[in-house]
Amino acid sequence: MSQPQSRLAGKVALVTGGSRGIGAAIVERLATEGAAVAFTYAASPDRANALAAKLTADGRRVLALQADSGDPQAILAVVARAQGELGGLDILVNSAGITLHTPIAEVSVAEYDRLMAVNVRAVFLAAQAASKVMPDGGRIISIGSNLADRIPFPGLTLYTASKTALIGLTRGLARDLGSRGITVNLVQPGSTDTDMNPADGPMAPPQLATMAIPRFATPAEIAGGVAYLASPEARGITGTALTIDGGFNI
Repeated sequence: MSQPQSRLAGKVALVTGGSRGIGAAIVERLATEGAAVAFTYAASPDRANALAAKLTADGRRVLALQADSGDPQAILAVVARAQGELGGLDILVNSAGITLHTPIAEVSVAEYDRLMAVNVRAVFLAAQAASKVMPDGGRIISIGSNLADRIPFPGLTLYTASKTALIGLTRGLARDLGSRGITVNLVQPGSTDTDMNPADGPMAPPQLATMAIPRFATPAEIAGGVAYLASPEARGITGTALTIDGGFNI
């Protein structure tokens, strides 16, 4: 099936954590479908600028913005910049996140605060700020994890707690913003072939053994789910978690 080339034409999107992995695939997919896209990166400006340059060379409007998602003021600033420099804000994708795979007895207060700030507080603040400038019919989509529904391995308590929080946050926002036609949804990837969790890495075999379809997803597949939820066809879907995990959780 050919990919729609203008389904998001005229829309403006902001993607947090968009310089690599799933986030970068989302930026590329939304831009390819016609949206002007601003995206944030915490570090590695070379990678972020290369992605922006690649898409801009293809005639897309793409803006790379440095921001630490753990900094509340930085979140508010990038929402304002995306809206101001691209002329609006129709779609927010909260993709920035950090992981922690540590025995519960070894998790520090600093690690707790940092992970919750990036994985939960930043999502709330970005959604709150975006909702104030987003027109009726906008889209808010967050990237969670299938681990919110099932924890097969130890050491994931804090990370799972942060991703489970996004389920409640998504449902609450969907109620708060539904009267304006703004949909709020969650995409929960499972094992996805990225730098952080490569399909040929040492942790791949136990993950594959648990899947109904024993293969890692590609970042492009996750981006496809995000693009659908951002599209006009998904205007009746809200407060929902779309899990893309090859049957890991069944």
